[in-house]
Amino acid sequence: MSPQQAQLNGLALKSRHAVNGAAPLKPRQLLGKYKIERRLAEGGFAHVYRAMDTVEGIRVALKIPHSRYVDKESLDYFRREARLAAKLDHPHILQLKDASFIDGRFVIAFPLGSQTLDDRLGKRMAISVAITLVEQILEAVAFAHERKIIHCDLKPENMILFPDNSLRLTDFGIAKVAQRTVRASGSGTLGYMAPEQAMGKPSFRSDVFSLGLILYRMLSGELPEWPFHQPLPGAEKLQRRVHPEFVKLLNKALEVDPNRRFRDAGQMLAAFNRIKAKVLRYCGKKPRSSASKPTNRKSDWQTIRRRQFQREFAKVLETRHECSACGGPVSEAMIACPWCGKGREKHEGDTRFSHQCPRCHRGMKADWSYCAWCFGPGFEPASSRSLSDTRYVARCTHSGCAGKELMPWMRYCPWCRRKVRQKWQIAGSSGRCRRCGWGIVRDYWNHCPWCAKSV
Repeated sequence: MSPQQAQLNGLALKSRHAVNGAAPLKPRQLLGKYKIERRLAEGGFAHVYRAMDTVEGIRVALKIPHSRYVDKESLDYFRREARLAAKLDHPHILQLKDASFIDGRFVIAFPLGSQTLDDRLGKRMAISVAITLVEQILEAVAFAHERKIIHCDLKPENMILFPDNSLRLTDFGIAKVAQRTVRASGSGTLGYMAPEQAMGKPSFRSDVFSLGLILYRMLSGELPEWPFHQPLPGAEKLQRRVHPEFVKLLNKALEVDPNRRFRDAGQMLAAFNRIKAKVLRYCGKKPRSSASKPTNRKSDWQTIRRRQFQREFAKVLETRHECSACGGPVSEAMIACPWCGKGREKHEGDTRFSHQCPRCHRGMKADWSYCAWCFGPGFEPASSRSLSDTRYVARCTHSGCAGKELMPWMRYCPWCRRKVRQKWQIAGSSGRCRRCGWGIVRDYWNHCPWCAKSV
């Protein structure tokens, strides 16, 4: 045994004994750089707390496994899974911010969401919102399957919601430690687990079955239980709410015979994309009522205008957020609302990046040295390797920067910190701001979101 391995084993043993019988953390208690605010959840595997990162100035979720799971085998497992999760850089997969021992406790830090999908399913959900979440769930699992990763524990509790109905999938591997322990004890229920997975034979098709159960519950309000008999509970409500082809998609995902299901989430996502337009049109049908109240024409006009803008430019500009003053759609990179002109020095809402700038709260990648949006101070990169990203579309032209890659709407190069020379344009719009030269959409906007000048 190497000295390093012996040291790790000793640390694990010491940490396990240190937290045996330890009381839950209390509000305002400090745990390293984290200040505990309140406990969010308690399960058979871990406590989850909301805490303030006093260094970065942002709130995070801390998952602290119970001491009986923090042994050498579990630590090795966590290490492998952390390396695995680092490869899953996707907007709808929750990135691990930190995993380390702090004051004798094993602490796993994540970005803080507003609630889990399980919490959200306890309230009424518009069908249009449900379809939006369905697409995000399928994209996340398909991305993992494309990289030959089986989740094995898909359930609403492992899907975290952020503002603007943005969803992120979590617990790649971490939940497997708890699952393995629960099964070894002979307890636990099937829940969202495929029949063959309960018999110890998980596969991509097992994840597909779990996806089918989750989506079925979202849209019907019922969770079928084993043994499954047709028609499933809630089938009539499901048929009233969604297009018949979507019902067929769910039925295929829920086939008891794995060979009759989609082979993986990628194939299921492709099938969903083929019928998505039909599903959305079907959801938009509403019965007319002569007793409906008259609406505010100005509000209707603004709503229609913004919906039309979103149809044309939401994907290009990633306008997933809303202005806190007027409610107009805005993107994370905008420094002003293009609808009302309100300044956005600090971003309000979630980010699709793994880290956040403590100054402007916009997203950062783990290998950046500087904030690309606000000329913030330097950072110690969280990763020593260069991380690729499909969002890179250009290169820095400054000398000495070696042509480092840039994403749209970056104001500063995250590698050399100099102002980006690129005049970013909007695909589908020829408008340019007279002041900064960046792209604008004159048919909709009243202000340039990149320099705040009136247009």
